Amino acid sequence: MSVLRVRGSLGLVAVAVALVTAGCGTPVNRAPVEDRGTFAGTGAQNGVVTGGANLPDPKTLPGAENAGKPGYYTVRPGDTLIRIGLESGQSWKDIARWNKLDNANLIEVGQVLRVAPPTAASAATAVASDSGVVTRPIAPPGVTPTAPGAKPPATSEAPAVAAAPAATPAADPAPASASNGVNFMWPASGALIAGFDEARNKGLDIAGKAGDPVLAAADGRVAYVGAALRGYGNLVILNHNNTYMTVYAHNQTLLVKEDQNVRRGQKIAEMGSTDADRVKLHFEIRRQGKPVDPARYLPAR
Repeated sequence: MSVLRVRGSLGLVAVAVALVTAGCGTPVNRAPVEDRGTFAGTGAQNGVVTGGANLPDPKTLPGAENAGKPGYYTVRPGDTLIRIGLESGQSWKDIARWNKLDNANLIEVGQVLRVAPPTAASAATAVASDSGVVTRPIAPPGVTPTAPGAKPPATSEAPAVAAAPAATPAADPAPASASNGVNFMWPASGALIAGFDEARNKGLDIAGKAGDPVLAAADGRVAYVGAALRGYGNLVILNHNNTYMTVYAHNQTLLVKEDQNVRRGQKIAEMGSTDADRVKLHFEIRRQGKPVDPARYLPAR
């Protein structure tokens, strides 16, 4: 009896092996699987844009139709609204308002943001450009418009005396006195320890002791107060007009609030060493968002 049970068991094993072997050689009909990849999502943590390897199609993101147009910016990995505002010379709050952002911390890689104030003039220009309409200036009273390429009508009047050639304008405005009415002053009294270098140092570094006063370089309005920009520590950004803004970094204490109006020479912070290797003030002047050499705009010491 025991022998028969063993043989029976071996027979069952052989049958099972045969079935498995047959199963391996015969295709099995399964539901098709589409590999869509993994999407880690995009968004912002502490205002920093993050994203997975597979980002959404930028055509589906807000503002995609404006990509590449003047006055618009396409969000890149690592961007924050604060940094975008600094690079474009605008307040981050204005950018949030122009783009109707409910949460300024939620911006996506590939999203296109307006970074210039919307105006009726720019809107009219955009409509004319998109429709193919070419606009021409209106001639003053008494002057007959001339078609492009046509010769002007003959006149019996004597030809006017040629005017002297106009002087060639300077590529960059002169210091202080010609800065669109902004009169800059030194924001701290310490020694200059690092000058402007467009590639490595976008401003001036001024030495001092912890707690030394940091002064507003000109009348303006506080655009940002905080520590959201890596490498700047405790930071104050002032807007002075539609052209100029100033940056005050590495502070120990911040003494102003966003949207507050400040006067030239007003104490806005205390010098410190946040996100720096020593106590110092890093000071920038930005012209339409682009860093310029502050030494060209500050009075001689």
